[in-house]
Amino acid sequence: MSNTANSPAELNWPFFDPSHREFKARLDAWCACHVAHPEHGEQAETRDRVDAECLRLVRLLGDGGWLRHTVAGSAHGGAQEALDTRQLCLLRETLSFHHGLADFALAMQGLGSGAISLFGTPEQKAHYLPRVALGQAVAAFALSEPEAGSDVAAMACSANALGDFYELNGRKTWISNGGIADFYVVFARTGEAPGARGISAFVVDADTPGLHIEERIDVVAPHPLATLRFDRCTVKGTQRIGEPGTGFKVAMATLDVFRTSVAAAALGFARRALHESLAWARTRPMFGQHLADFQLTQSKLAQMATALDAATLLTYRAAWLRDQGQRITREAAMAKMTATENAQQIIDMAVQLHGGMGVRKGHIVESLYREIRALRIYEGATEVQQLIIGKDLLKS
Repeated sequence: MSNTANSPAELNWPFFDPSHREFKARLDAWCACHVAHPEHGEQAETRDRVDAECLRLVRLLGDGGWLRHTVAGSAHGGAQEALDTRQLCLLRETLSFHHGLADFALAMQGLGSGAISLFGTPEQKAHYLPRVALGQAVAAFALSEPEAGSDVAAMACSANALGDFYELNGRKTWISNGGIADFYVVFARTGEAPGARGISAFVVDADTPGLHIEERIDVVAPHPLATLRFDRCTVKGTQRIGEPGTGFKVAMATLDVFRTSVAAAALGFARRALHESLAWARTRPMFGQHLADFQLTQSKLAQMATALDAATLLTYRAAWLRDQGQRITREAAMAKMTATENAQQIIDMAVQLHGGMGVRKGHIVESLYREIRALRIYEGATEVQQLIIGKDLLKS
């Protein structure tokens, strides 16, 4: 098995065009030179080190031209006029295969600026997107709150109109890139209607008075995360993204684009786990043979490969459908749910095959085990994906 996130056979599936195969070849070559999984014995993953590494990776990805694929519109630094979902998925799968934090850095540039790409004014696009594409500005997406995670309609953060300005008050939490971002796309209640219909979206620069980093959050796989507090934080009306009261639509449209890419990130983690397991099984001595010679090992590897292929097919079906202009709410939810759940199982089997080495701090499969767990929760937990699929089935 080659040391890449997709085998040549998968790239020949009908979901991909020749341009995607050429794109993947260039990406693999670049990753081999610039992005590698952290080695054993690295220094402790302190918050300052993680922050610095994330910022370094954003700049590196910008210099390499890869962040251009997270931005729509060539006039604003984007690689194409519209986001290519299959390219985004190939990017995330390949980067997560090599280095989880590199995938995180790229994904948050896309998610954090996605609302501007999709719904921003020409002025907003011109001001923010070129810097995102070059890795010169770090983006963040601020939707979740302490009492409103999956239930967006329960949002309490408010934005009160004061003439040509809005005053934001409230808190956001579990915000990726919180504390290192240059700007945040923030969703707040403006009250045009009850529930989800009374929310608007705003782009808020990190140095805006009244925006505070209330708490930095440490999680199992170290990433920059924070709780934000808005205390009479005043932004111009021109910082609103889309029409008043359309923030829920803005958020869901952004998540629809990037939810499929979460599935792709899970594929990359799972594929690396299978890659490491095959290499380990072939070389690990066991009772005068190698681990790979035992039927139980072969059975586990077969389960891993089959679960990976099933998730890959669902992921690139969703990506292909979106690139054909189709609505993919159900397909994206199926892909995200299956890829993240299957990846958890694949990586757990990889840890088991590695025995004691599988739980040694700093070993690749140990870090994969920590990386995958959050993907079953963020951008819609597995249970939320089940609700989305069920409701969509009943509607159709």
